[in-house]
Amino acid sequence: MTDKKLTLADLAKLAGVSTSTVSRALNDNPLIKQETRDKLQHLAKQHNFSLNTAASRLRSQKTNVVAVIINLDGDTEQSISDPFLLKVVGEINLALNKQGLELLLSNSFMASDDWANYFINSRRADGIIVVGQGKSQANIEAAANAGVPLVVWGDPKTPSNYPIVGSDNYLGGRLASEHLLAAGAKNIVFLGDPGHAEIGERHRGYMAAIAAANVTPHVVSIDITSRAAYQAINQLLLDKGLCFDGIMACSDMVALGAMKALKERYISIPNDVALVGFDDIAMADISHPSLSSIKQNTQRASVLLVEKLLAQLMGHSAQSQVVEIELISRQSSQR
Repeated sequence: MTDKKLTLADLAKLAGVSTSTVSRALNDNPLIKQETRDKLQHLAKQHNFSLNTAASRLRSQKTNVVAVIINLDGDTEQSISDPFLLKVVGEINLALNKQGLELLLSNSFMASDDWANYFINSRRADGIIVVGQGKSQANIEAAANAGVPLVVWGDPKTPSNYPIVGSDNYLGGRLASEHLLAAGAKNIVFLGDPGHAEIGERHRGYMAAIAAANVTPHVVSIDITSRAAYQAINQLLLDKGLCFDGIMACSDMVALGAMKALKERYISIPNDVALVGFDDIAMADISHPSLSSIKQNTQRASVLLVEKLLAQLMGHSAQSQVVEIELISRQSSQR
């Protein structure tokens, strides 16, 4: 049986799938399983059906838009307004604009679980940049497995089938801890959630420095917010008194929350407690006392994120890459 007037919708109805699935299958789109592609292409051939080439070209045109997803965990109070996240997004936007691309900002809650369909198949964007690995990489892995052009800001040492750009978090955690030890601190609290990929590496660096110094580790696992840090330090002081003389915070916002709790109790920084953060946000330099921090080169990282995404959009592979870090010593750790 043949029917040269068969429409795309007719073919979809015949196959029991959506028109977009038929369209992608006939265009040999790798997002559609090979078995499904073969079945639909065979059905189309049976009915002498071919896609209108002009319409096909129109459908395959690029949007010149890149979706940037802030990957937030469901149980966190961290939000898109976090200063470090805004800094990273701002740098990515500049890097995209220099390549003639636009940024579509979203978060992992809005994007739901199927990023491939939500952003790529619906033609909202050509590719995805994910900011943060979080505790679970399931959505990232699903998108990568579906063939989505994708690159992640995270910990580049994580084994993955997609490129990750980010700092050497292990080295950063170790440098921050060694800096506190060199300042004379012997009871150093690690403040953060080791369950996160990046923070887990910072925690590993802290543990290595603590072990080398033969002192006892003290880990307080909290959400990555200044509010959580403020509450945790207050609770620790209430329960055990001033049982620590140093804090290695997993981020500057966490460090600033801890600093607020200490200052309200008239605990001297750095004389009683030395403090180091991570990220080197603008507030680190203008806080009182100014905050020592591990500076992440977000500008360089953003250029690399965009370059690696463009490589994938042109059909090339891209590898993970580490960007340099730097310890910025300020008043909070200078005894």
